[in-house]
Amino acid sequence: MITAGIICEYNPMHLGHVKHIEQTRRELGEECAVVCVMSGNFVQRGDFAVFCKHARAEAAVRSGADLVIELPSPYALSSAEGFARAGVFLLNCFCDYISFGSEVGDIAELIDAADAISTEEADALTKQWLEKGLPYATARQKAAEAVLGPRAEVLLTPNNLLGIEYIKAVAELEAPLKPITVKRIGDPHDSASGCSGSALRKMLYSGEMPWEHMPQKAAKVFAAEIAAGRGPVSMKSAELAILSRLREAAPERFAALPGATEGLDRRFLRAAARPTVEAILQDVKTKRYAMSRLRRMLMCACLGITAEDVSQTPPYIRALAFNRTGAKLLREAREKSDLPIITKPASAHELPARAKTLFLKEAAATDFYALAYPEAHCRSGGQEWTTSPRII
Repeated sequence: MITAGIICEYNPMHLGHVKHIEQTRRELGEECAVVCVMSGNFVQRGDFAVFCKHARAEAAVRSGADLVIELPSPYALSSAEGFARAGVFLLNCFCDYISFGSEVGDIAELIDAADAISTEEADALTKQWLEKGLPYATARQKAAEAVLGPRAEVLLTPNNLLGIEYIKAVAELEAPLKPITVKRIGDPHDSASGCSGSALRKMLYSGEMPWEHMPQKAAKVFAAEIAAGRGPVSMKSAELAILSRLREAAPERFAALPGATEGLDRRFLRAAARPTVEAILQDVKTKRYAMSRLRRMLMCACLGITAEDVSQTPPYIRALAFNRTGAKLLREAREKSDLPIITKPASAHELPARAKTLFLKEAAATDFYALAYPEAHCRSGGQEWTTSPRII
């Protein structure tokens, strides 16, 4: 069986995501199995996911995926490089291909760019620009322009850039995954393409029910979550909990954060007394740092995630949702993978030390996420230990 992997967030799932799955199967064959590595309850932009991970995973399987496994929070809240590396590592346990969307739609062009910016020359040029005070993204773009010339334009769009990180991670891990890309076409906000994730979140937060802009089966899952009092979830809903965590944090917690360099830990420590999350971020923000990086650091500080947590690859595989084909893939992975595979939460008690430590941190993160549920009766603790994969 041919298997293709997709690294995703589905926050929430929209029509473009379904098209990506369909186009991947169109290229590799309709019998191709699709495995998704999906961010859990916290997403890479440094925010709460709009719906919980199990609901988003169920929506994905009902909309075309066969298996969804979790990208644990420390990796989901990493830089693009860390996010990509952990996702590729997990997909390598299941898949023959990795499929991703890109603006350019040309895998050869993306591979060429990935090779060029992975050279010692590009690293040295990036370092030179960083020493002049430029943000990392700008420094790397200037290095790429020096190495690639006009071809460096491929790095200017977000999906191309993330695809290049996937290709780099495949090379660094020496994974046998073959990258393929699906060209993103059209404006994600127009009526033909459907709404983007950010547009859907905006509608959900404003009280709209944008089900006509989503895959029908995914919309039913999300509507049920709202009816149950478990969505939509936002950082704003948990603002007091966030402020409390930040104010009680010792200096050592900020110093241990991923990306806590150049005095950022001290900036966060000083800003923690501000009255809102937005005020904290504005106090910490400078031209050198992207807001997404600061939001990730803020969430890591709340969840107790450290640089040590992401210094190694993920130590377990956690299934969130699957169908019959996905169940077969899990059985096969148990036979060939060295990583423990969690389908029943109680089995986490038997994990090796590092894996158990990470799972406990994930359980605490889920407890924190639950505080943002709209209905009080949904906010009980311990949900990581009582929620099984959704089997479709």
